[in-house]
Amino acid sequence: MSPTPAAARYGDPDARLDVLNDVVRVQLAHRSVRKFGPREVSDAELAALIAAAQSAPTSSNLQPWSVVAVRDPQRRARLAALAADQQFIAEAPLFLVWIADLGRARRLAARAGAAVDAVDYLETTLIGYIDTALAAQNAVVAAASLGLGTVFVGAIRNRPEEVAAELQLPQHTTAAFGLAVGTPDPEERADVKPRLPQEAVLHVEQYDADAADGHIPVYDERLTAYNARFGLRGNWTDRVIARLKGPESMAGRDRLRETLHRLGLPSR
Repeated sequence: MSPTPAAARYGDPDARLDVLNDVVRVQLAHRSVRKFGPREVSDAELAALIAAAQSAPTSSNLQPWSVVAVRDPQRRARLAALAADQQFIAEAPLFLVWIADLGRARRLAARAGAAVDAVDYLETTLIGYIDTALAAQNAVVAAASLGLGTVFVGAIRNRPEEVAAELQLPQHTTAAFGLAVGTPDPEERADVKPRLPQEAVLHVEQYDADAADGHIPVYDERLTAYNARFGLRGNWTDRVIARLKGPESMAGRDRLRETLHRLGLPSR
């Protein structure tokens, strides 16, 4: 008997949700897909994904993002090489590079002969990244509803200047992350990865770190069991510590502030 959507999401056979509809089921079933079938993503499907992305909230209606759709196999291969040599980027039929785009506002201001000095500040850079992420997540849910699989690629930030050159990005823009899109290969060994218990992330009225963190040991056990199913080792705590150990664990992204400045996003 298959686990309920909530049980699969939390790795807890007793987990239940009293409110559940088709949209929530799609969201609970999300998993990263790194192995794709041969079918192309159609232009109509791409248009639907972008429409869903544009339906996401955006701060002050600034809409400070763009996206580059990459289908050319050679370009996908070059981007894969720039993003930690992740082969699934080259193999996915569609790779979307999501751009935090503050250049559009600058071009508007230039045509109007106006100043937009607030673009130079960290708050506006954050708006660019946050709005880009909101839009892309809408696209991910839309893709799942269409039977498409996806996986986000943060490694597109490993070498942002080379990515910018490959995509001919103008000044005042930067690639925030990539998104591989395609039909999931049914032979890929993967499943819904358990998340932290709700009690570890949901605080009522005020933040209670001790109560929340008390639920982490059981999650470590659940994730260890999940990893073992796929021949992997380790728990969540060890993974977090290793990933955030220091600059050496950041794959070049420890220099991101200086790189953003060179790309025209001073973020002061």
